[in-house]
Amino acid sequence: MTTDHPAQAAPGPASGLVLPQYERPAGVHPPLDSPDYRSTGLRHPKEPLVLLPHLLTEVTGPVLGDGRVTKDDADLTQWDGGEALGQRIVVRGRVLDSDGRAVPDTLVEIWQANAGGRYRHLRDQWPAPLDPHFNGVGRVVSDSLGRYEFTTIKPGAYPWKNHHNAWRPAHIHFSLFGRAFTQRLVTQMYFEDDPLFFQDPIFNSIPDEKARQGLISRFDYEATQPEWALAFSWDIVLRGSGATYFETEDVDADDE
Repeated sequence: MTTDHPAQAAPGPASGLVLPQYERPAGVHPPLDSPDYRSTGLRHPKEPLVLLPHLLTEVTGPVLGDGRVTKDDADLTQWDGGEALGQRIVVRGRVLDSDGRAVPDTLVEIWQANAGGRYRHLRDQWPAPLDPHFNGVGRVVSDSLGRYEFTTIKPGAYPWKNHHNAWRPAHIHFSLFGRAFTQRLVTQMYFEDDPLFFQDPIFNSIPDEKARQGLISRFDYEATQPEWALAFSWDIVLRGSGATYFETEDVDADDE
């Protein structure tokens, strides 16, 4: 999913399509079996991973058609006839490649807990209040400069029973799709100076300090909207030495 540079291009089919292959950098991503993150012991792959190159079938569809994502999809603060409770924030940034070039027309989706730290999910039953006007999901398509922007509520921390007194730092989950729905990357965005980083095994399973810091958004005073919302900026880099860390497996709601 990430690399310092393209490896030798993979031979394409009879059509002449040639697609580059990318190597996974060592020492950046966490081990698939991270003992401190307890649920990985049950679901990590037991056999070596097999790289399946993307050929014509994988990169030609299906794709997201025009008009399927609306402006309202990027505003999580209004839902079911009312306004969500909590600190209103703007989360914005760019989707870039390793050379700093914009990646346009990328479907960016987010999901998160509400201001009280609770997901709108049947498996989330800890006694924090549900917000009747916050469903916690949004999506947007990056523009020609790779820019995305959401208006949402700053999520709260929540307990998750991984270890004694375990709490997840405030975070927002991100999903990015490429040219086809087989090309999906999932990651998490955190906030500066969170006091819970020290005890979170998901954040700390990333062995590379620079990669961990790459998951933390930056408070953006210039983009903060007067009398409306604080702003946080976070760029997502898809490949290269400065790439954003991406998860390798889907995460259950109670393990997030």
